[in-house]
Amino acid sequence: MVVKKETIGVGRRKRAIAAVRLRRGKGTIDVNGRKMEEYFTSDIQRKTILAPLQKLQLEGNYDIIIRTKGGGIEGQMIATRLGIARALVKEDEERRGALKVEEYLTRDPRKRERKKYGLAGARKRFQFSKR
Repeated sequence: MVVKKETIGVGRRKRAIAAVRLRRGKGTIDVNGRKMEEYFTSDIQRKTILAPLQKLQLEGNYDIIIRTKGGGIEGQMIATRLGIARALVKEDEERRGALKVEEYLTRDPRKRERKKYGLAGARKRFQFSKR
């Protein structure tokens, strides 16, 4: 039995979480059991996700298995990009500089602000009526 070495990276954005597994391979990408083209339909989304690999000229060298949940498609996309970048750095620490310059290793800290009692939303007030 041959055990394939894989590297795992976790990315987060808002409420989205993506666990990414990198294995040396032919370049197949699986997202939640579906092909990447089915899950991330936009070409811009796919380019954004694969940007760390493209920066290091490693496209097609890895089979990638992505498990993502929570948030929306855009949040999942950024979380996946962060997960891929972290997995690449975990595999070879010398890649950190190139990915850090492009800010692929930076976790976006912005989150949704919670709704407050007595208000319509986080900050929005109910309409004021004088009479």
